[in-house]
Amino acid sequence: MERANESSLMGFVLLGFSDHPHLEAVLFVFVLFFYLLTLVGNFTIIIVSHLDPSLHTPMYFFLTNLSLLDLCFTTSLAPQTLVNLRGPEKTITYGGCAAQLYISLALGSTECILLAVMALDRYVAVCKPLHYVVIMNPRLCQQLASISWLSGLANSLIHATFTLQLSLCGNHRLDHFICEVPALLKLACVDTTVNELVLFVVSVLFLLLAPAFILISYGFITQAVLRIKSEEARHKACSTCSSHLTVVVIFYGTIIYMYLQPSNSYTQDQGKFISLFYTMVTPTLNPIIYTLRNKDVKKALKKLVSGKLCSLQM
Repeated sequence: MERANESSLMGFVLLGFSDHPHLEAVLFVFVLFFYLLTLVGNFTIIIVSHLDPSLHTPMYFFLTNLSLLDLCFTTSLAPQTLVNLRGPEKTITYGGCAAQLYISLALGSTECILLAVMALDRYVAVCKPLHYVVIMNPRLCQQLASISWLSGLANSLIHATFTLQLSLCGNHRLDHFICEVPALLKLACVDTTVNELVLFVVSVLFLLLAPAFILISYGFITQAVLRIKSEEARHKACSTCSSHLTVVVIFYGTIIYMYLQPSNSYTQDQGKFISLFYTMVTPTLNPIIYTLRNKDVKKALKKLVSGKLCSLQM
């Protein structure tokens, strides 16, 4: 009730990077730059994958889902961050904070599962090439994508709800630039042992089991690639897999560093900059990595620029 009577009325003050006021103008430009890149890059991937018939494959179906995730994830955080970096008012309403928490948590969790699903797709493509079209049929792809989205939504509904039910005793100065679970737990004036246990269990499920599945998949993929005699086929397999693996390392590396180690192992400022990286920079890197390392996407982009893709749709 205290939470409902006090925090919901006052909202939260996002302290963000107020300890470094000289950096706020630079950080504003930084966030705006990467947000615009995220919009352009991921919208481009979605449009190209939709317009080019040669990209109507399971791999690009999942890549489109990843781009949509990144677009929504960054958009749920970047505008509020830009507003707070621009002026002295660094507040967010309780409803805005709750919405940001639910949405960002759902999308971030979905991406954890989706990256594992994409590893499964690469495993089937490399290890079962003759049965790839049959196994990764459109119905299965839609089911796997749905499982990813629903898993993220379920995690968000459970985890965010537990966090928002905590009594804050009027505490509303959030030492972060976004509404994130660890930061909110620090405001609680009651025992948060259960919440921290739930956070740990969820982190293990999404940040250890999913990467473990990816590593196992790539173990089988490596064995299959080493058996390929054709140099060209081996290079193609390595090229498509390396893009996904690079994204996996960047995404899971920062998230695991943030969530699966004791909070006292890094300072609050370090935590903020780590969060800034995986919320603003990582969504920008995904389309760049897939574009620069993928010949099919490069060809599709050239067709789009020359207008040939649009003519194919007419």
